[in-house]
Amino acid sequence: MTVRDLTTLGSSSQQPTRYRNHGAYLFRWNEEGFLFDPGEGTQRQFIFANIAPTVISRIFVSHFHGDHCLGLGSILMRLNLDKVTHPIHCYYPASGKKYFDRLRYGTIYHEIINVIEHPVSEAGLVEDDGKFRIEAAFLEHGVDNIAWRITEADVRKFDRTALEAHGIRGPLVKELQQKGKIIVGGNEVLLDDVSWIRHGDSIAVVIDTRYCQNAIDIARDANILLCESTYLEEHKDLAEKHLHLTAKQAATIASKANAKQLILTHFSARYLNLREFEAEARAVFPNTLVAEDLKTFPFPKY
Repeated sequence: MTVRDLTTLGSSSQQPTRYRNHGAYLFRWNEEGFLFDPGEGTQRQFIFANIAPTVISRIFVSHFHGDHCLGLGSILMRLNLDKVTHPIHCYYPASGKKYFDRLRYGTIYHEIINVIEHPVSEAGLVEDDGKFRIEAAFLEHGVDNIAWRITEADVRKFDRTALEAHGIRGPLVKELQQKGKIIVGGNEVLLDDVSWIRHGDSIAVVIDTRYCQNAIDIARDANILLCESTYLEEHKDLAEKHLHLTAKQAATIASKANAKQLILTHFSARYLNLREFEAEARAVFPNTLVAEDLKTFPFPKY
């Protein structure tokens, strides 16, 4: 069975702490690995998480503040060292191209991996390769900063009971799928009579922003919303000053977006007890969890 989960490789914000590394988040999903915002030390966090970095197939950088990208260069060099043969797709704000290049070529090494860049300058659809649909929305953080939404492709599922009832089996199933309808025993059977469309699951990643409508829109009906919550509501003034969210604001975004699950992350170093974040958010959005370092969250099919 294909692994579907989210591993928190780091959950701190501007600076790491004794217990929280710079942020980094890995979704393993349908035989791909989506790495978001690899901060400093991400390569080492893979070791502690007992996950091989070679699982990475796509890397997303929301913006080029250091705590969201300083691990990018070392991750690319690690994949190069491991001689991965699959392409590594990298998505980032187009205005940060010079920072991407500096991180990618910050040291001497012989690059053999195939890095495919996707600099994003406009909101909306970034890519649809038939397996995943990738969308972007710009947030409000004082620099170009992107929230990402990933949606897997829809899949047609057959109802075995309905197939048997209509006497459809073997090659007839493939013929029905190709033609959309067939004649069986003198009766016309439509594809929709014996099957249904399972709509693909979605995740949304909203990292570093003040409360804004774009954050709600990108997270609409997402199965998982991974969202920053740098501060508690008692420090809302700091959140406003530094263009960040409180746990309550993150929960409000999840609630208004009708997300299924909220996972909080990107905590200020001033806080030791993350249970306070969970409690504050759950008062608004009950299905809230806290992204502690090296914690893995299952991502089941609904």
